[in-house]
Amino acid sequence: MSSTDQPSMPDTDDSTAPTIAAAPETADALLKLITAEYDGLPRQLKRIASYMSQQSDRIMVDRISDIARECEVHPSAIVRFSQRFGFSGFSEMQALFREAYTHKATPVQNYQQRIRNMIANKTQKASGGDLARECVNATLSGLERLALELDDEAFEKAVDLVVNADNIYVVGVRRSFAVADYLVYNLQHTNKRIHLISGLGGSYREQMRSVRANDLVIAISFTPYAKETQHCLRIAQHHQAKTLIITDSNLSPLAKRANAVLLVNEGSSFAFRSLSATLCLCQALFIAVAYRLELKVDEMSEHVGFDD
Repeated sequence: MSSTDQPSMPDTDDSTAPTIAAAPETADALLKLITAEYDGLPRQLKRIASYMSQQSDRIMVDRISDIARECEVHPSAIVRFSQRFGFSGFSEMQALFREAYTHKATPVQNYQQRIRNMIANKTQKASGGDLARECVNATLSGLERLALELDDEAFEKAVDLVVNADNIYVVGVRRSFAVADYLVYNLQHTNKRIHLISGLGGSYREQMRSVRANDLVIAISFTPYAKETQHCLRIAQHHQAKTLIITDSNLSPLAKRANAVLLVNEGSSFAFRSLSATLCLCQALFIAVAYRLELKVDEMSEHVGFDD
């Protein structure tokens, strides 16, 4: 029995969802429509919408069962999602992505296919070197996607925000904390007052209490979007500070009402996501800021602060 022929599971939250009269004609148009309609979608369809937004370059090679598994929904929900946006079914919607991406087979798609083959091949055990190379390929796929999808206008707006801020507060928790710390290290080469919101001892509110209207809060968070980071953003917006968000989707709750949003989607190796593309984006942001501030980046060096 195929995944599309499986008996449907009861869904109480999306049976009455209205449908779009005419299906979009391009993948980009569909993604924009998904973003516009997101708030009105039922819970299960929101999961699928988030996946579509974050993994748009994988849809052309994904099976309906793959998407259902990633979104933790029944395959029939994927069909209903497709119909919600004016398509007869998943295959018709998938054809938009195949048309958009076939001419530029990306490392993300090639990587996904290799992972499937490796998992499916039960007779051949993967070596440590094979696994290491898959991790490297996942990292390369994320960097390739960042280069292809970087929004120049959004990036320039982000640079403007950093250059014009009085104080800069940077927040990221769990795996995003390493990125936040790295960005703080870079920005400390400027004459800006830079603050890392570490939340040590649960002190997020206390560390954010001095945020003011001319300040900038940079928040880094990826699905499932840390509640601590969202809390810091609410404080920033309450004090009318500017906000720059580094995240993986325009559907992210952090992206709402943000002054600028930079999107980055990392490659993943066996469910472990890389940080390389995000670190690269932060480094690029600092270089652009340093250039705007006319800092002599090539003369920056490590200075030992203590005598031997």
